[in-house]
Amino acid sequence: MLEQVPQIFDNMDNMIRKLSKKSYEAHMDHFRRDHGHYFYEMTYYVEESENREKAARELADDFTGKVRGAFEKNGKIKGTLQVDLNFFMVYYVFPAILLTKYESAELICQSLCDSWEKTFPGNKIGYTDYDKLYNAIREKIFGIF
Repeated sequence: MLEQVPQIFDNMDNMIRKLSKKSYEAHMDHFRRDHGHYFYEMTYYVEESENREKAARELADDFTGKVRGAFEKNGKIKGTLQVDLNFFMVYYVFPAILLTKYESAELICQSLCDSWEKTFPGNKIGYTDYDKLYNAIREKIFGIF
């Protein structure tokens, strides 16, 4: 199910640079259109499991392991790349999971946060939904941006 997960990060650089309300909305629509099936498969898998907590942990560990494997060089990930991965998770992956509206979506997000911190020590991330992030983005800061 998660073999192709690193592909969701293919357009990461473009999606996190010069973020505005308009670009975030467009990027999220495109992201969900291209990769939304992963998040529906993930949530469906956990929903159908007898032990949802265990399934969410296993899924999260597999997900973060595949991300680490795709981006590490010589056993390490550059600091700037790690920041970008963290940002991408918070702004795109977690909101996309929550937008599935499955009951277990928050459980999956929390499991991913826990696994992310174990897989990438020193990188504690949190999650929130799309609407909160979208509403937090300002179009202009002091009329400059």
